[in-house]
Amino acid sequence: MSNVYKKSLVFGSLNIDYVYQVDHCVRPGETISSTSLTYNCGGKGTNQAIALAKAGADVSIAGRIGEDGIWMKEVCEKYGVHTEEMMITDRPTGKAIIQVDAEGQNCILLYAGANKEQKQKDITKVLDHFEAGDYLFLQNEINEIPFLIREGYNRNMKIVLNPSPFKPEIMNYGLDKLDWLILNEIEAEQMTGEKKPVKMLEKLQNICPEAGIVLTFGADGAMCIKDGKKHWQSSFACKAIDTTAAGDTFTGYFFSEIMKNEEHIAEALKFAARAASITVSRQGAAESIPVYSEL
Repeated sequence: MSNVYKKSLVFGSLNIDYVYQVDHCVRPGETISSTSLTYNCGGKGTNQAIALAKAGADVSIAGRIGEDGIWMKEVCEKYGVHTEEMMITDRPTGKAIIQVDAEGQNCILLYAGANKEQKQKDITKVLDHFEAGDYLFLQNEINEIPFLIREGYNRNMKIVLNPSPFKPEIMNYGLDKLDWLILNEIEAEQMTGEKKPVKMLEKLQNICPEAGIVLTFGADGAMCIKDGKKHWQSSFACKAIDTTAAGDTFTGYFFSEIMKNEEHIAEALKFAARAASITVSRQGAAESIPVYSEL
């Protein structure tokens, strides 16, 4: 994996996940019992950083945790993520309550906690440690995303946005500055108002005219358009146990290949789909992400 030359920074959420195994996700007014409860290191920022590291990328994670989340640094380091940019605050670490049903589908309740305590002065200090051409990975579980996009753009970093969870204000984040947009079909429908993939891509290209766009469809595969060229990748057959980190795995493994060669989109899509199929066949988030040798 020594041919990954670019450094990457994931500036994102760090959560403590409470994962409940249930027969079905609880409905309004209903009380059910879970068959198990586990505590995991999670958050889209954490998951994507660990996926990048497991795929062989040189990746750092930046974000805020409380005193209750210091143990997460050791978990990230165990998987090869650099943690020097993680900051500790007085506010509790972000939390996620995750229900995983008998079919492996999940529903998630988030408490932002320290994730919403990002400060512009601290962001500037972190970005000072990176250079033009390095990759900056962002999601929408922390504050100051527009500032991060603007600062990354001004420093000529490669900016990758995963607009999850989607909120209407994302449309005012300066999306014309993105190098890559990666999202699932639900987020694409929320951003475009379209239901057909071709129409989604057309509108997303208008919204992010300079960006490569990766659109994932779960079991139905993924597609990418970059520089006018379209690529399609089917999913790999597997038995889904837990889909919690599937999208983050796809992101990490796709861009681990793109950082080697941005022309190898077809290979990157295949690599990412294979990795995601392994992730969904296991329980958990970060721990379910495969290492490179498993592919």
